[in-house]
Amino acid sequence: MERLAGKRTIITGAGSGIGRAIALRLASEGASIVLADVDEEAAESVANEIDGETLVHKTDVTRDGDVETLVGLAVSEWGGLDVMVNNAGVGVAGTAVTTTEEEYERVMDVCVRGTFLGMRHAIPAMAESGGGSVINMSSVAALVGLVDRAVYSAAKGAILAMTRASAIDHIGEGVRVNCIAPGTVDTPWVARITSGYDDPEEARANMQAR
Repeated sequence: MERLAGKRTIITGAGSGIGRAIALRLASEGASIVLADVDEEAAESVANEIDGETLVHKTDVTRDGDVETLVGLAVSEWGGLDVMVNNAGVGVAGTAVTTTEEEYERVMDVCVRGTFLGMRHAIPAMAESGGGSVINMSSVAALVGLVDRAVYSAAKGAILAMTRASAIDHIGEGVRVNCIAPGTVDTPWVARITSGYDDPEEARANMQAR
């Protein structure tokens, strides 16, 4: 039996890495999925891997209008929303001293603002649908100190705290809010991070060792 048959789902950052893996698994369980990504071609590629009901929507999660339209698409196509996976995120290698303001703003914008906007628009739609589940993507970086990840850790810590608060705020509406805190996952983002070091192979080995 498909456990998620009929579940209307949005996944942000669905074009690669963890988002792609989530999309493939939820689809295998019967969910209908809107694959949202700022890279529309990447999202289309994932949709082509899925034998199930999918929609693709180019979405910049830092833009309120984009996220509002994204949620509206699921509601207009399927009559409601059951699951919102706020997975889109970026990171940067650096300490509080070496990270630039521009890098700080980008990481906070995509990770924290993107999660906030996802909940802001998805939760009312779920409440209208009779309840639902929000899944936010935090990280082990929110729970333990990682070398050279100061701002990324701060962003993922903010997601963890916002998830806890939102879980309490919206349980009365039948909306559950949880987060996942993965360790290091071999994704295209990891490849970009390690390529920025003087010795990419050493950087990768260090990430694997931890």
